[in-house]
Amino acid sequence: MEKVAYNRIKIALLERQKTGKWLSDQLGKSEVTISRWTSNASQPSIETLYKIAKLLQMDVSELLIKNDSNFDSH
Repeated sequence: MEKVAYNRIKIALLERQKTGKWLSDQLGKSEVTISRWTSNASQPSIETLYKIAKLLQMDVSELLIKNDSNFDSH
């Protein structure tokens, strides 16, 4: 089964020259948790996505990947 990417956290961190360790320190989360988010193995809550967006000084919508195939068009 193909893994679907839902977020751009890893890309946003790279663009801002920040690390997963930096994000884990800012959020009080483990580096393992951040790694799972950046690899799309799991997803942060909406509340946490907003916190990440604020820390990275970006709109939360920029952290999400639009994937219309996940929705039924009927």
